[in-house]
Amino acid sequence: MLKKTAILFYSLLMFATAFAQHENVENQHGKPVTETPELSGKEERRKEVKEFVDHHILDAHDVALMVKGGHHIGFPLPVIIYDEGFHFFMSNTEGVDGHEFIHGSPVESNGKFYTLNHEKIYRTDSKGTLTLDKDHHPTEKRVLDLSITKSVLVIFLVAIFMIVLFGGMARSYKKSLVPSGAAKFLEPLVIFVRDDIAIPNIGHKYKRFMGYLLTVFFFILFLNVLGLMPFGINVTGNIAITFCLAIVTYLITTFSGSKDYWKHIFWMPGVPVPMKFIMMPIEILGTLTKPFALMIRLFANMTAGHIVVMTLIGSIYIFENWIAGVAFPFLTFVIYLLEVLVAFLQAYVFTMLSALFIGMAVEEHEHEHAH
Repeated sequence: MLKKTAILFYSLLMFATAFAQHENVENQHGKPVTETPELSGKEERRKEVKEFVDHHILDAHDVALMVKGGHHIGFPLPVIIYDEGFHFFMSNTEGVDGHEFIHGSPVESNGKFYTLNHEKIYRTDSKGTLTLDKDHHPTEKRVLDLSITKSVLVIFLVAIFMIVLFGGMARSYKKSLVPSGAAKFLEPLVIFVRDDIAIPNIGHKYKRFMGYLLTVFFFILFLNVLGLMPFGINVTGNIAITFCLAIVTYLITTFSGSKDYWKHIFWMPGVPVPMKFIMMPIEILGTLTKPFALMIRLFANMTAGHIVVMTLIGSIYIFENWIAGVAFPFLTFVIYLLEVLVAFLQAYVFTMLSALFIGMAVEEHEHEHAH
């Protein structure tokens, strides 16, 4: 399905490109001098789309709802940094050159000056000077950034939403076991996580881990779905977020491991002694690759989906012809529907793999005990 969609997208993209190029050739026959400005305009639009996509998938120190007249409409967020002490100010604080901090203007705090470059905060001089190395990275000191970014803000909102939602469900079940309100829609998902994820992978010890599995499933699901909404923020496309989620699974797996689990890692039973020494580093490495796979899988799938959708929308603006005006909205709609499916699928995959790793750690090997 994805292969066919990719082929269709590529074909229409090439067709739209050829159509646009054909328009340029026709113009070139009449007035050749007009070709260069049109190509420059297209390159400029392509650059704007790329910057828009990059801005969408990256974290930021403000929330931009829309752009009107070249100005971002939204609201600022608090900037919290640690540099020989804590510094607090809002991201729209006016800098020394009259512009806002989020637009790169240096801001003074407790006698020190700080500026923002590609959403990273550097200590600089009063003019906001940044010296770039050969890789175009600033050489100035980066400070510890503890700011409430837009991803952190959404995480707080989703956490509060889940506490209110599931807290209300718990109170309703105390009055009656018949589901009501949101429980009518969420109870089947809770039962699905228990019967199709937890029990088959963990066994009779599943109840100890149901709290975590349900939390991580709904947390990822709500973040994924929220990221698909208008003005949504791609939180699960932030590798720092998926890293933290994977680390939690790794810690639970590590501290829940049974004696058999650790024996299989450090002294593999049933193999010759020389092989035990060979298998030991391989098994230790295997414990680290599992959370790495969790982190990369969720991050890559959600980021790729957002990039494809935003690029298709931007292609309408780049090509500016009727073929692009029809083809790209249709492809965007199809890919968007796939992204809704991916949002649920990735929540399921992360939870299922977490349950599988936990189940492998707590598993008891009865055949060995029999010996």
